[in-house]
Amino acid sequence: MSIELPKIGKVDKRVFDEIILPKLGRRDRRILLGPAHGVDAAAVKVSRDFVMVAAEDPTFGMPVLMPYFGWAIVHICASDVAVLGIKPRYMLISLLLPPRTSYETLQSIWVQIHEECRRLGISIIGGHTGVYPGISYPLNGGCVVIGFGRKSDLRPSSNARPGDALLITKGAAIEAAGILAHQAKEELRHVLGSEVLEEAKRLIFQMSVVEDALTAARYCRAMHDATEGGVLNAIYEMAEASGVGVRVYKEKIPIPEPAKKICKYFGIDPLISISEGTLLISASKNNVRKIMSALKRKKISAAVIGEFTRSRNRVIIESDGSEEDLKPVKVDPFWEAYFGTLRR
Repeated sequence: MSIELPKIGKVDKRVFDEIILPKLGRRDRRILLGPAHGVDAAAVKVSRDFVMVAAEDPTFGMPVLMPYFGWAIVHICASDVAVLGIKPRYMLISLLLPPRTSYETLQSIWVQIHEECRRLGISIIGGHTGVYPGISYPLNGGCVVIGFGRKSDLRPSSNARPGDALLITKGAAIEAAGILAHQAKEELRHVLGSEVLEEAKRLIFQMSVVEDALTAARYCRAMHDATEGGVLNAIYEMAEASGVGVRVYKEKIPIPEPAKKICKYFGIDPLISISEGTLLISASKNNVRKIMSALKRKKISAAVIGEFTRSRNRVIIESDGSEEDLKPVKVDPFWEAYFGTLRR
């Protein structure tokens, strides 16, 4: 039976497991963390105690992202290295431009990339930049970020342990709300008012977990950022990668007020909507206070929303105490909302 690929977004676990995972080229015993569903970056042993961490990501060239495109490229890609507990150090980038892109557009994007890399301590060491037909907007065709650290520094999403607390930073639907606020700004200004809209638009600059992850890494065991499929999908991926169960208390998951209102307006579930900028953390309960205090000093909000368990059961606990199975998210509802705004 033929398996259908998604209409947009990442391939699901079944496609990944059947097509990609069995065919990974030459085997190498130095690979400590290789391709896996829900694992953010790779780790390769360089010496006895030293590792190289590398992550690659594209960045979709949405029209509303153009004023922030360079910023988004750096933070989205650097976040995947940081969630492994390693500081991002080097970058290679493939920047693809549609025909008739202006000199000023490229200059604006590149200045942002340069400035954010410098701010995060990242050196750009190579890549490719060119103009090609077949694309509508500038596209990060692939950005590789590399960092180095000790093996003991690694905090992969597959390292959650039974009894660990589950923490979240910022809240759900950060990216979905931030992008929709810019994309449908006139429509939302009329419905929600200027104050809520402007607050939602500022969520764009929370689409990074670099600082969250590097702050929490000292005290935690595993981390994962909530990208496609949102918070619930990221939690499922952590539990699946770690081979453990999880109990998630739905009412404890924070949702920023503007994100809640925008998701309600578009009829999408904020808990399964794309949320770059939201970090999930697994940590010993003895370290929860340390993590919360460290994040608070950086003015990053955080909450405890559940715990990992020895049982393989993965459940969401409703406010009335009833339980619902936690399952992987097949289609992120953000995409339909986003393309719906384009059609309108």
